[in-house]
Amino acid sequence: MVTNTFSQRLPTLGRLGVTDPCNVSSSEVATEWFNAFSAAITQNDAAAVVDLFLEDGFWKDVIALTWDLRTFEGRKDIKRLLDARLVATGLHELCLSQEPLKEPVLQKVYDDLVWLRLCFGFSTKHGKGTAVVYLVPLPGSKWKAYSLLTCLDSLTDFPQKVGPLRNGRSGSEEKRREETEFLNNDPTVLVIGAGHVGLETAARLKYMGVPTLIIDKKPRVGDSWRERYKTLCLHHSIWYSQMPYLKFPSTWPIYIPAPKLADWLEAYASFLELDIWNSSTITKTSWNDSTKTWTVEVNRDGKGARILTVKHLVFATGSAGRPIIPDIPGKASFKGSVLHSSEFKSGANNNGKKAIVVGCGNSAHDIAQDFYRHGVDVTMYQRSSTFVISVESMKAVLGAAYRDDFPTELADTYGTSLPWAVYVGQFECSLQMINGRREILDGLAKTGFKTNLGLHEAGIISLYLERGGGYYISDTGASKSIIDGHIKIKNGSAIESFTENGLRFADGSELQGDVVVFATGYGDVRDFMRDVCGDEIASKIPRVWGLDEEGQTAGVWRYCGHDGLWFANGNLALARFHSLHLAMQIKAIEEGILNKADVVI
Repeated sequence: MVTNTFSQRLPTLGRLGVTDPCNVSSSEVATEWFNAFSAAITQNDAAAVVDLFLEDGFWKDVIALTWDLRTFEGRKDIKRLLDARLVATGLHELCLSQEPLKEPVLQKVYDDLVWLRLCFGFSTKHGKGTAVVYLVPLPGSKWKAYSLLTCLDSLTDFPQKVGPLRNGRSGSEEKRREETEFLNNDPTVLVIGAGHVGLETAARLKYMGVPTLIIDKKPRVGDSWRERYKTLCLHHSIWYSQMPYLKFPSTWPIYIPAPKLADWLEAYASFLELDIWNSSTITKTSWNDSTKTWTVEVNRDGKGARILTVKHLVFATGSAGRPIIPDIPGKASFKGSVLHSSEFKSGANNNGKKAIVVGCGNSAHDIAQDFYRHGVDVTMYQRSSTFVISVESMKAVLGAAYRDDFPTELADTYGTSLPWAVYVGQFECSLQMINGRREILDGLAKTGFKTNLGLHEAGIISLYLERGGGYYISDTGASKSIIDGHIKIKNGSAIESFTENGLRFADGSELQGDVVVFATGYGDVRDFMRDVCGDEIASKIPRVWGLDEEGQTAGVWRYCGHDGLWFANGNLALARFHSLHLAMQIKAIEEGILNKADVVI
């Protein structure tokens, strides 16, 4: 579905055979289309609904009709969705939104790409949701849907316990101890990992009434951030990175340092009264397919073992697996130190020495820049080309909606409202705009640093969602240091072996170094799941990270191929948005609303 020529299929004015519809009434166009759509839905007339779409239109669904993350392309597939799920879902109470920020609006994406965005609310048999539609003009003053998103926001009978639904008072200290220790019952869900994803997922579950326990091998919540290199900070803005239920202080910097985020996560867990066992590991698991439960043995540091029976395991162990260090001959002869980027803390103790950083992603750039700042002669070895983008250009990629005066939840909805293939097409058209300042890329090219345009020539998001790396967000100054010659670049030849004093390359050249840092990424996200659940279970999970043929995440936040087993991964924004959808799926299963076998499309 995703190709590097998708921009040729975007609904441009030229392709549609129309001129710029700049003088239309957005409200009138939206109302006319919405009334026809609403009538067809009310009558369960799938054919009439499909007729309101372009021939190659899209319907994207976030658990509203499918209890899954799905994208249907073309009238034939949309008809297949509606035939299977329209009556079963019971769409009703459709209401066109007219309030500020959600009212119909004509948007000029490019000179030749114009669409009209409208929103409407809806109800299903089990919940309420938000829809976003993009209409495009056709000859004869007609408008049809190019893309529609249906996104479930809440379960009608099991809403989140927030606002007026919150508890009247908190439990006593003794009651909180009993809850955290699970002295009288076992949790329904066991979340593995107390990073931001695990905390957000557990918080969603807790405030939907699902007993949830988090376990983590680290002594303190936030240690996964505390233990990284000292200069690490978020590359996304504070507005993009907000967490559910508790917003960052308005006094905080736009880009949050890792130690500050670590302390925030620890406070977040405390304030939201999440149940966590730190310094704990799973030593054994078994799955009972008859009862659909896991038996889990947990080794608690200093407190002995505990056997739990839970219905769901959620792996929130990060977007990747174990650190990868290439197996390079001669390592034993090297007189210096070798470490992975996950072990690097600071270059402060290496003043006057030589360092080699293998890799050219975010971590590699940050580490190389830290070495330079501490007086280290540093060279980056670039194994393959890198996508480079400025912080300013990231705002164009993520959209302008993440800011103080715009609701985060609505920004998330708009951010996911278009199918992945459409984003690819847009990025192809706008790549020069979002690539950042041309002088940076030209300057890097003069040093021999190789850049690319991302997978499918679609920039950073394609690299993140499909590979989890291969890019650098140039906000730490490393690009300028490379251009100015403070960070040297080596590429074009494979590493052949270690020497006593550095690395030898296939072209016969050598690099001298006292320390070699491998910023070479991580393994498969299923690594930790395999350790916990064993090879037999792991063999049933085909893929977790990356995109499927519909442009949806393959096995994250959705059914992954095995009952009672889930993966929750991603940055703070993805976790904020999709943790709700994962929690609603689990809650629906526990309340008998959702049976995956019944949802056949």
